[in-house]
Amino acid sequence: MKEIKISTETITLGQFLKLANIISTGGMAKWFLQTNDVLVNGEREQRRGRKLKVGDVVHIETIGIFTIRS
Repeated sequence: MKEIKISTETITLGQFLKLANIISTGGMAKWFLQTNDVLVNGEREQRRGRKLKVGDVVHIETIGIFTIRS
């Protein structure tokens, strides 16, 4: 499990994908979420604006599992 550190209270799923170096631009987030299985705390998620907070777990099929840390 990889840890992604954030310096704010929340981060959007789109920002997370960029911060974790999964996508190179924010514009790719919508496409990535439509073409890949992404689970946030065990639930499928396709909204790039989904707010993530410390303690949330993001599982991306074929890439890995990430935990949000402060």
